[in-house]
Amino acid sequence: MRCPPLIPATLVKRYKRFLADVILDSGDAITVHCPNTGAMTGCAEPGAKVWLSSSNNPKRKYPNTWELVQTSAGDRVCIHSAKANALVKEAIENKVVAELLGYEKIRSEVKYGAENSRIDLLLENSIEQCFIEVKSVTLLMDAGLGVFPDAVSARGTKHLRELIAMKQQGHRAVLFFCVQHTGIEKVAPADVIDQLYADTFREAVAAGVEVIAYAASVTPEAISLERALPVISRQV
Repeated sequence: MRCPPLIPATLVKRYKRFLADVILDSGDAITVHCPNTGAMTGCAEPGAKVWLSSSNNPKRKYPNTWELVQTSAGDRVCIHSAKANALVKEAIENKVVAELLGYEKIRSEVKYGAENSRIDLLLENSIEQCFIEVKSVTLLMDAGLGVFPDAVSARGTKHLRELIAMKQQGHRAVLFFCVQHTGIEKVAPADVIDQLYADTFREAVAAGVEVIAYAASVTPEAISLERALPVISRQV
């Protein structure tokens, strides 16, 4: 996924979940939109180098959007969580994801399930349907371990229940961790943050839900999924 020309800046602070103050290289201070509802632990340190996109939409109060950050360890992170679905879709279409080859059709945001959900991606061929929930992973704990979620996520737990139900109905069900932090080398559920999610994750695996994780390369020029990462069932 090619990035539009991004504007470098320095983070002052993130606040009210959807806002951040930054200083441009010119010295100008501006407020930008923060497209991430999570805790962003380790990804919002004052003084960090960040990159912004810009919109020409006159209706926007804040024309700039925070896209990337470089951590104190030098890792790059895409904090725009909504981009995860597009990254995974692009990787599947480009046959990067070996586990998801052989499907003829791919659809996004399809209504499904008993809890009024929308599946992120639905793959179909003449034999089966494959329901894929995509989650963006940006929380690095230590020793290369990334965890999800970074804050309590009732919505994430609901999605796991929906995947379990799809598997029980005879469909293929996949939880896809889109790892947008270059320092993460393996992924686990975040027991210390959301115990219910972690327990439901393990129930889903036991029920036959597949879990796939892929790491993204992240630069100001482009972001793309490149390689599979191991997934462990419990944070240790």
